[in-house]
Amino acid sequence: MHAQIVLFDGFDPLDAIAPFEVLAAGSDAVGGELVVEMVTAEGPRAVLSGTRGLVIPATGQLDPAKPGYIVVPGASGPIEGDPDEGVETIPVLLARFGETAAVPLLRKALDNPDIIVATVCGGSLALAMAGLIEGRNANTHHLGVDVLEATGVTPVAARVVDDGDLVTAGGVTSGLDLALHLLHRSYGPRVALAVEDMFAYERRGTVWTNTGRLPMAI
Repeated sequence: MHAQIVLFDGFDPLDAIAPFEVLAAGSDAVGGELVVEMVTAEGPRAVLSGTRGLVIPATGQLDPAKPGYIVVPGASGPIEGDPDEGVETIPVLLARFGETAAVPLLRKALDNPDIIVATVCGGSLALAMAGLIEGRNANTHHLGVDVLEATGVTPVAARVVDDGDLVTAGGVTSGLDLALHLLHRSYGPRVALAVEDMFAYERRGTVWTNTGRLPMAI
């Protein structure tokens, strides 16, 4: 299996690094079966994040034929500002992502039954704004929930939302919980617990799935 963390210009570093570290530890726990890599749609390159000029190298090209996970982070930057004055806000960065070669590749990935597409924070907004997840259940940072709704996505206020081949998580630190859930789902609770123990971190919140009884109003 492969875990491809997709970088793009302006990405949020923690959205990418948290899943990367957890999945890399998971790979160690399963004897290297899981190949974890930072990728871009264009191939290997240095990628400028949206935080203080931090640059992280991507070592591969996004491949929608590789079975496993594709993880899309959100963006980092100001929430408000005038793009005409050169202010690259988070909405601008996410919309720009929708104009890149990543979108057709992610569309192919969503059509591949051997791939789970996962997002952290604004990563789901990037997919939603690109028209990739209309009609799906998802979560994002609480400031972007209205955008999910406007693009035809059903927001679910859970830490991690597992909608089958689409798994999304809320705010920035939920990338830890997302990656642990992916390990649990693919390799079982003992592997996930071993990684939790190594990081001295316990998963937070509820993992929502579209199963079970509908609750009555409370």
